[in-house]
Amino acid sequence: MADEAKAKGNVAFSAGKFEEAITYFTEAITLAPTNHVLYSNRSAAYASLNKFSDALSDAEKTVDLKPDWGKGYSRLGAAYMGLHNYTDAVSAYQKGLEVDPNNEALKSGLADAKARVSSRTRGGGPGASPFGEAFGPEMWVRLTNDPSTRDFLQQPDFVKMMQDIQKSPNNLNLYLKDHRVMQALGVLLNLKFQTREPGEDAEMPNGGSEPVKEEDRRPEKEPEPEPEPEPMEIPDEEKEKEKKERKALAQKEKEAGNAAYKKKDFETAIQHYSKAVEQDDEDISFLTNRAAVYLEMGKYEDCIKDCDKAVERGRELRSDFKMVARALTRKGTALVKMAKCSKDFHVAIETFQKALTEHRNPDTLKKLNDAEKAKKDLEQQEYFDPQIADEEREKGNQFFKEQKYPEAIKQYTEALRRNPNDPKAYSNRAACYTKLGAMPEGLKDAEKCIELDPTFSKGYTRKGAVQFFMKEYEKALETYQEGLKHDPKNQELLDGIRRCVEQINKASRGDLTPEELKERQAKGMQDPEIQNILTDPVMRQVLVDLQENPKAAQEHMKNPLVMNKIQKLVSAGIVQVR
Repeated sequence: MADEAKAKGNVAFSAGKFEEAITYFTEAITLAPTNHVLYSNRSAAYASLNKFSDALSDAEKTVDLKPDWGKGYSRLGAAYMGLHNYTDAVSAYQKGLEVDPNNEALKSGLADAKARVSSRTRGGGPGASPFGEAFGPEMWVRLTNDPSTRDFLQQPDFVKMMQDIQKSPNNLNLYLKDHRVMQALGVLLNLKFQTREPGEDAEMPNGGSEPVKEEDRRPEKEPEPEPEPEPMEIPDEEKEKEKKERKALAQKEKEAGNAAYKKKDFETAIQHYSKAVEQDDEDISFLTNRAAVYLEMGKYEDCIKDCDKAVERGRELRSDFKMVARALTRKGTALVKMAKCSKDFHVAIETFQKALTEHRNPDTLKKLNDAEKAKKDLEQQEYFDPQIADEEREKGNQFFKEQKYPEAIKQYTEALRRNPNDPKAYSNRAACYTKLGAMPEGLKDAEKCIELDPTFSKGYTRKGAVQFFMKEYEKALETYQEGLKHDPKNQELLDGIRRCVEQINKASRGDLTPEELKERQAKGMQDPEIQNILTDPVMRQVLVDLQENPKAAQEHMKNPLVMNKIQKLVSAGIVQVR
């Protein structure tokens, strides 16, 4: 139920429905209050609504529950940043990097927090820039989202200037003459500046000149190649056009690669996907598709390399989280294929878990479960050693003789870990459970013993003994009789049958005390078989005839099946014979 609520919360969060996401995450937390991921997710939802105090509370809870999880500190740092508590944000990010030194989100957060602390420190001086807040961590997102500044980010000199301003807002004065910087500043401050073209700047000094000199300057006005905005726009348009063409070519290559993949022509598919990557490095699907081909070819290392590139590039481009999850899932699949021992599965399982944090996909979840099962099976195989199992069983036998039953159970359990197919260990452990009064566990072990070796008489004596102690005499009798089919002269089985018959006859003769009768009836009514007999219309008529029509009852008793059911009811104390 908690996983279902969490999944709904993730979907709502992805759709931007943060209030709805908080409701689902809160529901999940109620069901699983120690799940650190739920608090982390709700913290992110609160932060998205600018409820940073609530986000901080959940982030602190995340870190308390899972102090070795880097993402918890990332949430903590983000909450402090939202509250403008940059010093504590720096501390949170640093603690996170201590437990997860390679976490890029923590590194980036620490850099932003330090920049804010530095900016605030400088802000107290007389030369502080009033625009410091505009150049925070959100600067690049806002410039990317605004169409008037988006193309500037493709120009290295502009990017370098903005990075310099972000590091030290006081450097803004050095670049105010660049119309691109002014345009960016307007976007960041939500203002519209009338930016002058280079040609217009050139004309300003002439405003106060004499008319005579204007004529002299006319020849100079013609060679003015300064109206550069016009020439500059042409290359930008061509660049955008070329970019679209390259994307279109990349898509054609991808389609060709898909067609080749379906035909199992893997080499051709790889060639097409590689060309697509060359034409357009902003679509990670080309890398994930090529990784899929490498996976089919058994080139697992090449597959992993492409998946790593896709994840890294996807984070840079802020690609769809589903695409990043797909790359991680594909990498996990390759790691599973390469696994040779149980330890090799650890990295694969970790990769699948990361994929699920990006997008909870049923296929990925199944792969995770399969990997965990395969790891467990391999661990069992690696631990398998019949010789050591025999030694552990002998140690258990010694404890059993000393009546140290808990210690004996521990040794028998270790023996079964070393050799899970040993019926003797199950039989011996069943005996210990019976001595300790743990009847359900003893019955389970006895049944497993019989399953492993149906000819092993000890399994039947253990099971019969448990059923006898549980006062299920009919079932115990059946168990002992089944054991005699394999070992007709076994004295324990014969003695068990005798004891069961005595108890059954005791009920038939009406020799039970009122307390014993009441107890047996209560136990019998809980037995599904007894319940079925009592609800059977035929048997209900037989019971009525036993009381009201003895002649008809005698006819019924000639039927072996009816007689057997009547005997069960007598043994259970439901029917009494006088």
